[in-house]
Amino acid sequence: MRRMADGVKRSSKHAGKQAAPAGDARRDRWRKHRIARRAEFVEAALTALDEHGPELGMDDVAAAAGVTKPVLYRHFDDKADLYLALGQRGTELLFERLLPAINAELAPIPRIRMALDAFFTVIEEHPNLYRLLARKSFADKPVDADVVAEDKEVIATALTALLGDYMRMFGMDSGAAEPWAFGIVGMVQNTGEWWLDKRTMSRDSVVEYLTQIIWAAIDGLCRQHGVTIDGNQPLDANKVVKLAPVTPAEPDRETS
Repeated sequence: MRRMADGVKRSSKHAGKQAAPAGDARRDRWRKHRIARRAEFVEAALTALDEHGPELGMDDVAAAAGVTKPVLYRHFDDKADLYLALGQRGTELLFERLLPAINAELAPIPRIRMALDAFFTVIEEHPNLYRLLARKSFADKPVDADVVAEDKEVIATALTALLGDYMRMFGMDSGAAEPWAFGIVGMVQNTGEWWLDKRTMSRDSVVEYLTQIIWAAIDGLCRQHGVTIDGNQPLDANKVVKLAPVTPAEPDRETS
């Protein structure tokens, strides 16, 4: 704080044009500091989730961060705000793995397998985060946001574009792409929740079973339209998609 006070004193010696840039610079420093601190607290919340499970409370998060609850509440409006920040981080973790897999320049079957493995790896590494977001409540406080459903829609929309591009490339009716995409994403999500709960098989096994099921559907539909694809050979064109979730705005507060 003393360094900041010195900066204010120095800026007061200059007239007019010097004042506005100094104020902008301070606001920019506060904004970067605020973002960094929030990120630290979100990582602390992930650590607390690993230890306490989805029943954790704000006390657990504060303890993991090494601060008091009042300090935590300087950076989050309420429990729902922290829940949304956790959801945003979970989305980042998922899409960091999923996007390269979906757009990999591989044959169809390895590409499907890689995308599924990305999803199951993330929920295996962060099972309590997924459970917390799926139940739409934090510290016994229900929240309006449904992060899991939002991610599902983003992924299904991207998959719709991908399937549609390939179907048109093979001269097929692309109208089925959207229900097909949402059906695949829903199946994978439901299977993921079942797998987290039961763990009756390894991640590799569930990924392989789902790969076979999804490819069987693709291969069967293509054959109905007179199209034969070797699932282990790269296609002539590698269609790509973008995943672009909407991120919440950062509150404009000066905190420490």
